[in-house]
Amino acid sequence: MRPLPSGEPVEVIGGKAHGLGVLMRLGLAVPAGFVIGADACRAYLRDGRLPGGLAAEVSAALAGLPAGEVAVRSGAGVSMPGMMTTVLGLPADPIGPLLDAVTEVFASWHAPRARTYRELNGIPHDLGTAVTIQAMVYGDRDPRSGTGVAFTRDPTTGAPVPFGDVLFGRRGDAVVSGREATVPLGELAGREPAVWAGLTDAMARVEAHYRDACYLEFTYESGDLWFLQVRPGRFTGAAAVVVAADLADEGVIGRAEALLRVAPADLRRVARVTGPADVVARGLGACPGVATGRVATSAEAAVRMAAAGPVVLVRPETSPLDLRGIAAAAGIVTARGGPASHAAVVARAMGRPAVVGAAGLVVSAGSVRAGGRTIPEGALVTLDGTSGEVALGEPAVTAELADAHVHRLLGWADDVSGGAPDRPEVERLRAAHAVLRQ
Repeated sequence: MRPLPSGEPVEVIGGKAHGLGVLMRLGLAVPAGFVIGADACRAYLRDGRLPGGLAAEVSAALAGLPAGEVAVRSGAGVSMPGMMTTVLGLPADPIGPLLDAVTEVFASWHAPRARTYRELNGIPHDLGTAVTIQAMVYGDRDPRSGTGVAFTRDPTTGAPVPFGDVLFGRRGDAVVSGREATVPLGELAGREPAVWAGLTDAMARVEAHYRDACYLEFTYESGDLWFLQVRPGRFTGAAAVVVAADLADEGVIGRAEALLRVAPADLRRVARVTGPADVVARGLGACPGVATGRVATSAEAAVRMAAAGPVVLVRPETSPLDLRGIAAAAGIVTARGGPASHAAVVARAMGRPAVVGAAGLVVSAGSVRAGGRTIPEGALVTLDGTSGEVALGEPAVTAELADAHVHRLLGWADDVSGGAPDRPEVERLRAAHAVLRQ
């Protein structure tokens, strides 16, 4: 059992608890809690029961928390967004249901969706997950409560502006599920200026600590701001290029490090649709890049159709049950959700161009209704994960959006390598850029 903050490695206490420790050391408010390490999960998976003595340790740790309900959250050493169980609002006394929840979280490590995600992303199956238990804070407490997610920079363009979603009078699961229509993060500034000031201050602190764009989850209860998670933003495509170049310009990182932060795939994802395009839906660009493929309205259809060519998965919203379809698809479109919805988070993690929250999009089995037209499953569509547009057919595409930033990076590559091909990361970027320009 480890109290928060814990200085132990992320492999032991999980990414969620490690980030909470960072937040606390930066002087930011985090609900009181403690961590059950991944070693306990591995013991459970091996023996089929919780380790001996764990119940007593949990009982003793609960005595140090404020009276009331608790949240039980998974937290592997490697991020697996939405793949494992979270249990909110449990009464800490009696302890039986809480231990059942811990067991449920441990068991979810081997849920089919979690195993699939690990297989797709090369994550070992024997790591296990830590469990973080924290006092609950309530975004639905009263009219001065709410919840949201915030990026320190725009995850689609890389622009240095706060970006994200917020819901007033709701709990955090309402934001990340995509089931409810969120409002832009900036609306918090006028409604709760003190909360906004605290949030922007936190953004500056975490970005300075990680030396990167960051993602924050937060809840404010009766005007008091609490932070529930932080991690580096893991931007892709044009956003990754822009952030790396801007951070180097700001002197936060060196040019050599900026080059290491940009993968060849990021250069290929700077593409944008150029007109003319027969646009049938507009939403929020959630992961940059362009994807063209045939419409699939279910995960099962996406897997089946992908054998014959690229597909675009179109759903009302996605859930972990759609993971195989997301993996099979060239891109994702959802009718609901914002930049922190399941579809957006998983698309960024897997490098799939995505559009979320496409207003007026109605998805049925075998067809999609958009722009006053019915689009049958199998129709060819193109999505632009930056502009948020979805068009029929295959319009023209350009890669000029972040071209100035790309050329700056390549110029730095020459400086770093002295013009000689002796740095693999430099040569990979040059090769990717050459392909992009063909």
